[in-house]
Amino acid sequence: MTTFFQTVPGALILLVVGFVFLIKGADFFVEGASAVAKKLHVPALVIGMTIVAMGTSLPELSVSVTASLAGSNQLAIGNVVGSNIFNLMVVLGSCALFSALEVSDDTIKKDLPFSIICTMALMVMGIIGNSVGHVDGAILLVLFIIFLASMLRAAKKSRTTAAAIAEEEAENEIVDIPTWLCIIYIIGGAVAIKYGGDWVVDSCTTLALKFGMSETLVGLTIVALGTSLPELVTSIVAAKKNELDMAIGNVVGSNIFNILLILGVAGAISPMTFLTVNAIDTLILVAFSVIVGLMCLKKKNLNKANGIVMLLLYAVYLGYIILRDGV
Repeated sequence: MTTFFQTVPGALILLVVGFVFLIKGADFFVEGASAVAKKLHVPALVIGMTIVAMGTSLPELSVSVTASLAGSNQLAIGNVVGSNIFNLMVVLGSCALFSALEVSDDTIKKDLPFSIICTMALMVMGIIGNSVGHVDGAILLVLFIIFLASMLRAAKKSRTTAAAIAEEEAENEIVDIPTWLCIIYIIGGAVAIKYGGDWVVDSCTTLALKFGMSETLVGLTIVALGTSLPELVTSIVAAKKNELDMAIGNVVGSNIFNILLILGVAGAISPMTFLTVNAIDTLILVAFSVIVGLMCLKKKNLNKANGIVMLLLYAVYLGYIILRDGV
């Protein structure tokens, strides 16, 4: 059976099954955790900014940590950088095609700049020692804790405003399920994410060897696309429901989580080699972030024209990395 999954058809089947486990596992985990938070009377805004944002990043966390433990370090960094680029350009670009995305002042002045700072910090750490090691991972995790604390403070402060009523209504939309079922959802979701991550990494490694692809290319394309599906689905649904700020917040928040939490954990576990191509891709992520920020700054929104430009830029980038890898 193991031999079959080391063939191309077997690896493709394992890849698809792994993605399904990752996505559905994240869904169940978030639903169970959200229901528990409601039972404990945790504000809906806090749920959205913490549990849901981290939940959509669970596939990236699973794949990157699994890759780090397996020594596939290029896959770990490539997965995060590739996912962030995909989130920013494809997820937001696709959402903008459905409806103009209104961008809040906080997103323009705080969230986007902070995500750029996190990306630049990653690049500096990687370039200095040609790796993201234990100390770098610890620094990223400390920054994550600070970021999380600031979000919680902002969430508590917002409860004193007129938006508290709307947030209370949003909280009531969370499905109320029995405690025993919440526990099953959380444990089952975590198990599905764990095994899904293992299968995705194993299948991608097999495919990379079979087709002569580098781990970096696999991480930037196949794995990045698969692990970004939660953000894509969540943001498009939010845009279609006219929850426009949620669509942008989900993407920007997930990108920050990806760098600080995921690479922080992966780096703390095992040092990750930071190659020249990683530096180039990280620099491209910074450039794309600045471009999106300037688009938002001009009209305080992302419209259909912006969305088309963002998708075209991603297509150019995709063509570049494929040619760069010689595939």
